[in-house]
Amino acid sequence: MQGRDDGQRELLDVSSFAGHLLPAGSVFAFLAEHRHELFPDDMFTDLFPTGRGRPSLPGDVVASVLVLQTLHGLSDREAADAVTFDLRWKAACGFAIDQAGFHPSTLTYWRRRLAASDRPHRIFDAVRDVITQTGAIVGKQRRAVDSTILDDAVARQDTVTQLIAQIRRVGRDVPGAAEQITAVCTRLTAVTGDGYGQVGKPRIAWDDQDALDGLVSALVGDALALLGALDIDTIEQQGGSAADAVALLALVAGQDVEPADGSDGTDGRWRIARKVAPDRVISTVDPEARHAHKTVERRQDGFKAHVVIEPETGLATAVAVTKAAGPGNSDATVGARLVAADGTISPGETVEVLADSAYGTGAMLAALQNAGHTPVIKPWPLRSAVPGGFTIADFAHDPVAGTITCPAGNVRRLTSYGRATFKAACHPCPLKAQCTTSAAGRVIVLHEHDLLQRAHRERATDPGFQATYRALRPMVERTIAWVTRGNRRVPFRGVDKNDAWLHHRAAGLNLRRLLTLGLTATDHGWALS
Repeated sequence: MQGRDDGQRELLDVSSFAGHLLPAGSVFAFLAEHRHELFPDDMFTDLFPTGRGRPSLPGDVVASVLVLQTLHGLSDREAADAVTFDLRWKAACGFAIDQAGFHPSTLTYWRRRLAASDRPHRIFDAVRDVITQTGAIVGKQRRAVDSTILDDAVARQDTVTQLIAQIRRVGRDVPGAAEQITAVCTRLTAVTGDGYGQVGKPRIAWDDQDALDGLVSALVGDALALLGALDIDTIEQQGGSAADAVALLALVAGQDVEPADGSDGTDGRWRIARKVAPDRVISTVDPEARHAHKTVERRQDGFKAHVVIEPETGLATAVAVTKAAGPGNSDATVGARLVAADGTISPGETVEVLADSAYGTGAMLAALQNAGHTPVIKPWPLRSAVPGGFTIADFAHDPVAGTITCPAGNVRRLTSYGRATFKAACHPCPLKAQCTTSAAGRVIVLHEHDLLQRAHRERATDPGFQATYRALRPMVERTIAWVTRGNRRVPFRGVDKNDAWLHHRAAGLNLRRLLTLGLTATDHGWALS
């Protein structure tokens, strides 16, 4: 059942004895005085639908600990110890000097309850409501969207390690699979003399390519044999961890390998593929972690944190964690979704949306236009078929006539798919060397939102457009730095758990920023002094 704070102070209440030592304007001092108003009891009643059982910790205490924990980058055990031994934490939670804390698993229990609820991000939403009530962003008609890569909590695994680990997992999670592994997964033993119970890497000559290809062939053959021996349809219908284990085995058995030279894939000879699979799983320990690179030089494994920021105050109004790569996880796709879900933008209200070129896709521009927002986004870079040659911007698009004109003045009618062919006109054209390297001539395929992108590129040439972007970019970078400072590595596995962590961290950062801006409690609610 839900625990509640009766409001009575203990004899040795820390706030009474040492509350004056808390730094004025700190999150500790604010929570010590106002955690009940920020996180009232009825905010958590739906998490405990029955009145049976031993009372849990009061919701305002747990919410305060979750905010402080993510703000200071502590593990569950470290947070529980801080509540027991750190007077600042005791004051923030309303504990007495001699009061013990709680078991670290309590925080896990609460996070699971929140994740399973209809409002998993209610703590973030509560702080965002404070932002709205204070008027901190009233009249501020801009939002900035940005992202950063967060390191995962596990180590990247190579193909051999993934295959061995996943076959072992299937043996643990799928009923009867251990016996099937013993019966049909015999190739690894034949090649190395070791089975799937052996700890460590298989013993082969790792600098011998033939030996490595033989090991890969054995592992892929064992994986396929195991999948063939199991009743996959029944396992998938039953779902759960067994279905997840089988699906992941099928994935890792195919994502990094290809038939060996001279093989068609039916003779059991495989090798490591000379390419990287799209949306590649990098670890069977955390299948949702991905390999990504923010720039060509900077490559990381992990997740991507997306943030919508009010660029004058630095307050985060919407956040999300996604996979670092893969369909549906691009900056533009997630950014458009977050702007639409930003609770600080009233229905019908329009804002300017600032972002770098990663957000300058046609789909993002169309989404903002449909919502009535104005993009202040660095245009998507144009590429030319010939270095230094003509780009799509040099081809004049006439939407009324349905035609496109090349730099040499040749006009072609566009198909319903936005396609035009200049092949016949290219051969005698003196500008061909600046336009295409194709012997057959230039073919143009216009983007679905080509006209919108053209208009946006034209708008971006305005000096005022560029001045706005440059003036407000520093605060955006500062907010991203606050998010990652001391917390570049996520504490959990999987998107959902780390998404909840980011929401709690953003709540703490917003609260700290509001206090810097002068957050106070009045008889009528929250205000900035």
